[in-house]
Amino acid sequence: MSARDQLLEHRPSILVAALGTTFGVGLLGVTHVLEQIVASDAAVAASGTVSTMLGFVAAVFVGLALYVGAIVTANTFATVVAGRTPTIALMRLLGSSARDQRRAVAREGLVVGVAGAVLGTLVGLALVVVAVRVLVGRGQLPDLAYSYFSVSGLVPAVAVVLTTVAAAWVGSRRVLQVTPLQATDAAQDAPVAGRSRRLVRTVVAALLVAGGGLLLVAGVVVGLVDAMGVLIAFFGGVLSFTGVVVGAHALMPAVLSAVGRTFGTSQVARLAAENAVRQPERSTRATIGIVIGVTLVTTLSVALETLRSFIYSIEQDPSYAAELDQVFTTTLLIVAALVGFSAVIAAVGMVNDMSLSVLQRRRELGLLRAIGSTAGQVRRMILLEATQMALTAIVVGVVLGVVYGWAGAQALLGSANQGLLIAPTLPVPLLLGLAVTAAVLAGVAALVPARRATSVTPVEALAAR
Repeated sequence: MSARDQLLEHRPSILVAALGTTFGVGLLGVTHVLEQIVASDAAVAASGTVSTMLGFVAAVFVGLALYVGAIVTANTFATVVAGRTPTIALMRLLGSSARDQRRAVAREGLVVGVAGAVLGTLVGLALVVVAVRVLVGRGQLPDLAYSYFSVSGLVPAVAVVLTTVAAAWVGSRRVLQVTPLQATDAAQDAPVAGRSRRLVRTVVAALLVAGGGLLLVAGVVVGLVDAMGVLIAFFGGVLSFTGVVVGAHALMPAVLSAVGRTFGTSQVARLAAENAVRQPERSTRATIGIVIGVTLVTTLSVALETLRSFIYSIEQDPSYAAELDQVFTTTLLIVAALVGFSAVIAAVGMVNDMSLSVLQRRRELGLLRAIGSTAGQVRRMILLEATQMALTAIVVGVVLGVVYGWAGAQALLGSANQGLLIAPTLPVPLLLGLAVTAAVLAGVAALVPARRATSVTPVEALAAR
């Protein structure tokens, strides 16, 4: 495979790296500008509290974007390696070692990371400059001699390169399992060692979920008498959610299967449902990033909505309550937008995984066409697969987010509510938006693969290796 072909194969990964860098550079650039505005006010600058808070918030959201981006990149490289199994096996037959092949994939990760980081840095800086000049022109920002560049602003670019290389290395671990005998089939059953590792992952995931769940409950109980219970709940949420991510290979196929059964019993629906769970690792790679993004958005939204409802219910002054309501609404929109960026990165990953999956199944799709399936039926099957994955990811993310959001709000507000439980307040507009997002994402994820799957004749597809 030529260098050009490799870059074309990794275009979505470059886009993910560029998005993460743009977000990080842009957010830190805005933070740098705000720090200069704060510094121009001697009274505010003297405390240093505002600058510290700005830096902390920026670091948290950049970290979230990098975390999701790393997962998406690792999943993408794992899918790419799965599709290259015959080629890798042939190279092994010719004398190349598995470690040599893995290092080659890791070098591709370095190229992808650098390309995405450079592109993202340029776009991020340009966005900051344009935004500041527009706001200054409108009189919404003071006209100062702003500096748009800082050394810390390059941290996201370096972090993206490092996380991309690390993600490529993690995603390429399947190379170590490829033998010359696998040259004829890219979708063989996992070897015993692979099953052993999955068993270990399942056990670790179960322990993390159980331990984190106990801490989450403890945080809620402690929160009934002391607001510091929210700290216990926070660590419980982090541990349990980490367990969900680690054990996604066991969780997601089961939920995918349940969702697939709701699509009916037609031939196309049954094929789509079976395809979505036939390769559990592939399905998990395509959906887990979206689960993470949706969970984060829903958690923060439910927590803020519940907090807003509680304060609104105890506030006696209607005008002050209305003012607080506006503050919470603005905060919710800003936080949802910031965290939602990670969901956008994950959505790109799902579209990429779906495209690679269809590309690797050309022979299978050609066989379906050869035995009588129409192009329309194949397109509907792929659309249903994408819909099943998108719905499953969003449903799991919403359920987890509601639980975590309510637990956090309850742990924080329980003592203020005389030790009583508080019902969670669901952000209805957000849930409706997620439903629309699922439909759009499914359509986008299926559009290109469906066209690719039906653009070749059955004979050409059956002849593909």
